[in-house]
Amino acid sequence: MPAKSKNLPQPPSILGTLGPSFILLGLALGSGELILWPYLAAHYGLGLLWGGLLGISFQFILNTETMRYSLAWGESVFVGFRKLARWIPLWFIISTFIPWSLPGFSSATAQIMVSFFPFLNETWLAIGFLLLVGIILSLGKTLYKTVEQVQKGIIFISLPFILLLTFMFSGATEWRELGWGLIGRGDGWWFFPPGIALASFLGAFAYSGGGGNLNLAQSYYIKEKGFGMGKYTAKIKSLFASGEKKIAVVGSRFVDSTSNRKLWRKWWGLVNLEHFLIFWLLGFLTIVILAILAKALVYGGKVGEGLAFLYTESAMITDRSHALLGNVFLLVAGLMLFSTHLGILESSSRIISENIFLFFSNQKKANLSFGFYIALWLQIGLGVIIYLVGWQEPRFLLTLSAILNAAAMMVAFPLVFWLNKKHLPKAYQPHWWRLLFMLFAFIFFVILVGVTFFS
Repeated sequence: MPAKSKNLPQPPSILGTLGPSFILLGLALGSGELILWPYLAAHYGLGLLWGGLLGISFQFILNTETMRYSLAWGESVFVGFRKLARWIPLWFIISTFIPWSLPGFSSATAQIMVSFFPFLNETWLAIGFLLLVGIILSLGKTLYKTVEQVQKGIIFISLPFILLLTFMFSGATEWRELGWGLIGRGDGWWFFPPGIALASFLGAFAYSGGGGNLNLAQSYYIKEKGFGMGKYTAKIKSLFASGEKKIAVVGSRFVDSTSNRKLWRKWWGLVNLEHFLIFWLLGFLTIVILAILAKALVYGGKVGEGLAFLYTESAMITDRSHALLGNVFLLVAGLMLFSTHLGILESSSRIISENIFLFFSNQKKANLSFGFYIALWLQIGLGVIIYLVGWQEPRFLLTLSAILNAAAMMVAFPLVFWLNKKHLPKAYQPHWWRLLFMLFAFIFFVILVGVTFFS
């Protein structure tokens, strides 16, 4: 496809780039960071945290390579995938709709809220949270601003509080164990403790960040933030916003000139720095502090199943300090879970709706707002049905979703590699070390997913 005569815009300051990665970080807070990694730490200690470090590093490379394409083209990677093969959108419809319709997050939020208000019905409360997500996403002016503001607020509330608790209740033993855990050494074992269920590790590994196809949604957020060639594209409006709903799906590439190459290097450096600081650094810090907190409070005691370890953590915080802190911990956990589900349904609905359009149409413009809300409420409807038929245990739902998303991410690495090699000029393609890292990530996921499914 020939490039149109457009130039890259001038990049903003680093402060002006902050935003898109908060959304992806918010998607991770209520899954791997809050539940899956702390659950493993409560059972086995901190020797598994090498997996959190490796997992979030894999996702950092995948996410930035996704952004590379959208910076250059001003369109989502899914439009690019459609250029590679007609069937690819169908894969993304299926591999996004099924894993992210499982209502694990609303189920977990409801379970926590019922612990405070026992007179509430957990089933109907979980369904109510699902419906509330749909209402919030339907009423905001533009989707990007709504989700960015919610996720920033939750992160700025939750992280300082969790960090305070971790420093209050952990000691030198946990921090020393963390150092060993980052290189895979546990208490008398290396890399994997005896008896560990690989499905639990794979779930946590896949959720060391956004997880699954949601990592690819980062291309939407930098596009709608106006990064690179995204400056020339329109935003998806909410259901009740006024104005034209049909927007261009296909973008355009900038002219390959000396000035644009300089601007490209600036843009590339900025988006990598923003994503490193917000997604990788804050994300890994969250994995670490929540795992250390679980280890310091629960390890060696009765961990239990499901979300029992969260209640144990709350009880231990109460015993060692004050009931107020223990209760606030559970409330913050519920808030993180709810905001995660909000971000997940927003991202997955974008992916599903655009890929349905790409699979069935050859038009360059689409009413993505209409498609988005159809996909959103279909997912909510399926979540309600799943919950009503009895699949209600939160950690089971989250682990099942994570395993399915690990398989989706396994496919994403080679697709993004293929896309950037085929549809970007050589000067803008990834360096060899990034390609090697993506190959390593793909092989690692193939082995881990294969062993998990056949063990």
